[in-house]
Amino acid sequence: MLCTRCHHFEAAPDGVLCTQCAAAPGFQAPPAGAAPTVWLRSPVGLGWATAVLLAVAAAVDLFSLGADLYLYDVTGDLLGGGAGDAVRDGSDLADTLTVVAGAAQALMLFVCAVVFVVWLWRVRRNAEVFAPDGHRKARPWVIAGWVVPIVSLWYPRRVVVDIWDASSTGEKSEGHALINAWWTLWLISNTVGQLLYVAFEEADTSREIHDSMTQAMAGDALDLVAALLAAAVVLRLTRMQDEMARRGPAVPVAM
Repeated sequence: MLCTRCHHFEAAPDGVLCTQCAAAPGFQAPPAGAAPTVWLRSPVGLGWATAVLLAVAAAVDLFSLGADLYLYDVTGDLLGGGAGDAVRDGSDLADTLTVVAGAAQALMLFVCAVVFVVWLWRVRRNAEVFAPDGHRKARPWVIAGWVVPIVSLWYPRRVVVDIWDASSTGEKSEGHALINAWWTLWLISNTVGQLLYVAFEEADTSREIHDSMTQAMAGDALDLVAALLAAAVVLRLTRMQDEMARRGPAVPVAM
């Protein structure tokens, strides 16, 4: 069976731990029937699932960007005096593509948010094994940090930074540039996205819709890059924890 501590390697024939975990400094086996309150669980499968969903979200943003461009061209034709069945058909198609893109983006945002937080909870628990005292925010903030007003502007980043530092192997510099780039674009894309949504909803004339599409394309481009950077953070942090676990924990598990 798998080691009950790291869930990575096979347990010794006469025990429940693998040789790496059994030899970890300061480790004491739990009493019979007791279970550790914190243990390592592989983040690899969940991390890849999260990254794939974020990549799909980026693809949806690319589709939305194309729909915006198409609507921009159609409204440009209308402003240029275009008429006829071709223009009307193009206008109907543009409206359909815009609606589909908006619905797909909303769906992917919800799905990615749920799976990302589940992944983040797992890597946070793992990070507590690697560095029990290395976290400035309590575990509930892994979820609450995203929904509590005001603090949502920086708490999630702080949680990720602490997990990142706790999961660093120490063999090379693990700076926060990738996290900072992702978080900056995430904040910008959310702020810009809300403003652009209001502007698009209030647009009535062809001129107003045409002008709002330029801003909408910028918003979709920001969303796309933010999603890809988020996927990069997920894959890098997942790999860091997998490497850390395979090396064997350097600290005892809290009981």
